[in-house]
Amino acid sequence: MGPGEQRSVRALRGEALAAAASLAVLLAASAGCERGGASPGTDADLDAAPPWDVGQAEPEPRPGMAWIPKGVLIAGTPPDRLPRIADEEMAGAQVVMHGFYIDVFSYPNEVGAIPTTNVTQDEARALCEAQGKRLCTELEIERACKGPANTTYEYGDAYKAAVCATGQSRVLTPNGVNAGCVSAFGVHDLHGGVWTWTSSQWQRDTSKPGLVTLRGGNGPSGELVGRCAHGRGVKPDTRRPEVGVRCCAGEVNSFEVVLEVTRDRPLRLEPLVDPRAAAQLAELAPEEARAAAQAGSPEAAFKVERMWTWHPRGNEELVLGGGCARPGAKEEARGRGKRAKRARPGDKATCGLLVARMRLSTPALLAFVSTDLWEPTLGETDSPRELLLYGGDALGVFRRRITYEWGKIGVADKERKRRHKGRRGLSFD
Repeated sequence: MGPGEQRSVRALRGEALAAAASLAVLLAASAGCERGGASPGTDADLDAAPPWDVGQAEPEPRPGMAWIPKGVLIAGTPPDRLPRIADEEMAGAQVVMHGFYIDVFSYPNEVGAIPTTNVTQDEARALCEAQGKRLCTELEIERACKGPANTTYEYGDAYKAAVCATGQSRVLTPNGVNAGCVSAFGVHDLHGGVWTWTSSQWQRDTSKPGLVTLRGGNGPSGELVGRCAHGRGVKPDTRRPEVGVRCCAGEVNSFEVVLEVTRDRPLRLEPLVDPRAAAQLAELAPEEARAAAQAGSPEAAFKVERMWTWHPRGNEELVLGGGCARPGAKEEARGRGKRAKRARPGDKATCGLLVARMRLSTPALLAFVSTDLWEPTLGETDSPRELLLYGGDALGVFRRRITYEWGKIGVADKERKRRHKGRRGLSFD
């Protein structure tokens, strides 16, 4: 296997993990069917409906409950939808679910009532069972929230803070106050109010066993917390003023979220640049970088000369490519490890860093960060979700902070070296 093939395998690793995680829920369901099914070779096998047949008659309405019909849930968040938490959510697995009931509001399930909170998971379960109901699974709540169109939020794909009052005050509000906070299935106030106990184990992080899953709720980052796919792991004996109850009824959908989380070194400089991957990244350079070389020779076109792999969090792998377009300049052989080219009067280089996520074997651009006249170099910080990018212009060296937040790339303004009291010379910090 050549260097290019090795790089392609590394680039695909993150997606392979996401795909494996997505399949885990289906495998878990299959295992459950095998445990409860007839032995191989019996007539029951021949007469049984295929696993995708979820034919089910719609039952009689139940007061105070919404009927969620059979259908397919796109569980979690596909990699091309943001925001997304790669090590806590499935990557858009298709899960076939049969119909079930869910309370229209949080317990006591009455319009205008303040939701009941400060209960443990066992106490929440008892409240549901006393009414002939049960706790919902986390994917049942996600299905009730996303509706038949599998939207990101209960009201659609675009975040609107005011609809469910997400990202705002955590003061408990009466059921039904946010009239627009309702899913296409008619379920109200899944977000913007209390978190909801589920019957599901939190099976994302093996270093924290014994947790169970909360769904719904509210928090300072409304765009993130207000998504139907968002969840949180807590101890089952937790009592909090923002954690309440919502009940389900009918046959349990036994599918569960089970993720294998892989964590790698945050930043790695690739010893060899894969020519194919470098060419693919260079094609994603913005118009100003491509235009800078149009009047020059082919050697002046934007070229990716360094590549890094960035793992800002578990199950997330990004590909970084640094390079320049140098109109009118002859191609110079530069060995690995040399310092970035310094700016000189008359230079017209356009340099920068491309940040991309691999989709199969093709990079999808997330950001281009200009380093002006200098070939980009990178440094690490105490956080795997923040990098330091160094560049230079006519005023000299500068750096910019690149941050990763829930799949999105943030870029800070230029920082310059300055004098610090009690120190000699200039420094960034």
